[in-house]
Amino acid sequence: MVVSAANGSALLRALALAAAVLLLVTGCARQTPPADTLVVGQVAAPRSLDPQVTTALNDFRILVSLYEGLVRYRPGTLELEPGLATSWSVSDDGRVYRFKLREGVRFHDGSRFDAAAVRFNFQRMLDPEHPFHDTGPFPLAFFFEQVERVVAEDPLTVRFELSQPFAPFLSNLAYPAALMVSPAAVRRWGADYGRHPSGTGPFRFAGWQRGGQVRLTRFEDWHGGEAPLSTLIFRPLTDPMTRVAELMAGGVDLALELSPDNVAALRGRDGYQVLEATGPHLWFLILNTRDGPLADERVRRALSHAIDRRALVRDVLRRTAAVADGPVPEAFHWAFDPDLPSYAHDPAQARALLAEAGYGAGLTLDFLVPRGGSGMLAPLAMATAIQGDLARVGVQASIQSFEWNAYLARVNDGLDKDTDLAAMAWMTNDPDTLPFLALRCDAVPSEGGFNSGWYCNPAVDRLIDQARTTTDRDARARLYRALARLVQHDAPWVTVASWRQNLVLRDDVRGIRLEPSFALRLENARKR
Repeated sequence: MVVSAANGSALLRALALAAAVLLLVTGCARQTPPADTLVVGQVAAPRSLDPQVTTALNDFRILVSLYEGLVRYRPGTLELEPGLATSWSVSDDGRVYRFKLREGVRFHDGSRFDAAAVRFNFQRMLDPEHPFHDTGPFPLAFFFEQVERVVAEDPLTVRFELSQPFAPFLSNLAYPAALMVSPAAVRRWGADYGRHPSGTGPFRFAGWQRGGQVRLTRFEDWHGGEAPLSTLIFRPLTDPMTRVAELMAGGVDLALELSPDNVAALRGRDGYQVLEATGPHLWFLILNTRDGPLADERVRRALSHAIDRRALVRDVLRRTAAVADGPVPEAFHWAFDPDLPSYAHDPAQARALLAEAGYGAGLTLDFLVPRGGSGMLAPLAMATAIQGDLARVGVQASIQSFEWNAYLARVNDGLDKDTDLAAMAWMTNDPDTLPFLALRCDAVPSEGGFNSGWYCNPAVDRLIDQARTTTDRDARARLYRALARLVQHDAPWVTVASWRQNLVLRDDVRGIRLEPSFALRLENARKR
C-alpha cells in the first residue's frame, strides 16, 4: 500500500484518536441506557426551551420533540407538508393565508390547541403590547414581520393577513420560531416558561437537571400515536472527545457534531453507524468592502482564487463538508444555480490580480476567527490553513481569535478599518434569509442587520426585494440565480463550504435519519 504524506498524517491522527478514546473510556464507563430510553450526547446545555426565544441549533434539536408547527418539512427534504395544519390556501394576491387545523389536538398541559392558540403565539412575537412579548434580544419576529393580522375564524380555522406578498412565509412557518407553545403554560410561568415548556409534540418535558441535562417522556395522547421510546435524555457534553468516549462506553446512544477526525475514525467501525447529510449551511469569510485593501474588488477576487477550498474540505474537514459557491446553499436545489461561475484555486491568477491592484509586493490583513460556535466547523484549523494559502500569494493574514460570544459581539458590530476579514457560518430555512439579513445595503449593523462587511449593490437589493414578493417558485429561482451571479462577481465573501452534519449512533439504534433542516426527529426512533 502506498501512503502519501497527507494520508500518513490522517492515519497518525486516527491512531492518536483511538488511543485517546481508549484512555477516556476507561474513566467514564457507565451502565448502558435501558432499551426504552435514548440518550443523546449534545454539544451544550440548552439556553431555553422556548422556541420564540432561542436561536441555537443545539436547543432546536430538543424543541422538535416537544413542539410542532402549522407546517413541517417532509422527512429527508426541504419540501413542506402539513403539521398542526391539515391544509392551507393562499389568495390570488398572495396576501391572505388560511389554515385548517387538526381536530382534537391537546398541549401537554391538557389545554386545547386551536385557532386562538395560534393567534396567541403570533401576537406574542409580533405585538409589542402583548403581556408576554419580551422573548429575548434576537428579532425572531423578522420571519413574520409582514403579518398584519391573525384572525381565528372558528376554532379550527386561522387566517393570516399580510401587508404584501411574502414568498418565504410558508417556509418560515417551518422554522423553530413558529413552533406552537401552550398559551396556558406561558400565562402560568411567564418569563420562566422556557424552563417549563408545553407543546403538542410526541414527547413532553419531564425535567431539567443540574448541569443542563434535559429529560423528556413519551406523550401518550399525541395525535400521531405513541412513540416507540418512553424516554429521551439530552446530555450536554461540550468536548467532542468526551462525546466519543461516552458513546464507546455506552453512556450515550448517539453523539452529535463530532470533530472531522472523530467522524473519519468511526466510519465503518463495527458497532456504530455514521450518518451524514449536507444541509442549507454556508461557511464563508466576510470581507471588509468599505475600508482597507479589500475595498478593491480585485483583491477580494484574488483571495477567492488563493484559497484552496477543496483541500480545506479534504484535509482539514476530512470530508465532513462539501465545497460551496455563492450565497444560496446547494441544499435549496430549486434555487441553486449549478452553472454558477466558480473561483478555481489559481495562485497565479491571485498574484496577477494583486499586482493589478497595486499589491504586487504583498499586503497584510487582519483575520478574525472564533474558537468555536454553532456551525463553525473547525474554525481555528480552517483559519490556519487559509493563512497558509494566502501566504503563498504574498498575503500575510494575522489571526486574532475570540470566544464565541465575544466574537459575535465584535463581528456583528461590523468590520472596521483594523479588521479585514472574519469567518462566519449560517444555517437558513429559505434562500431569502441570508441575502436579506447579510447582503442588502440597508442590512448593515448600524441598521440592525448582519451585513458586517458593508457590501452594497443596489441591483442585488432589487433582486432580493423581487424574490421576496414573487410567489411563483420558478420565477423566484431565476431571481436567486441572477442574485448569486452578481454577488459572485462582486466577491463580498469567500464562500468556502457547506457542512455535512454528522450523527454517530450505536448499532442498536434504528428509525433516525438526518434532516437537511438540521432538525433531530426522534418520534420514530427505537432500539433493538
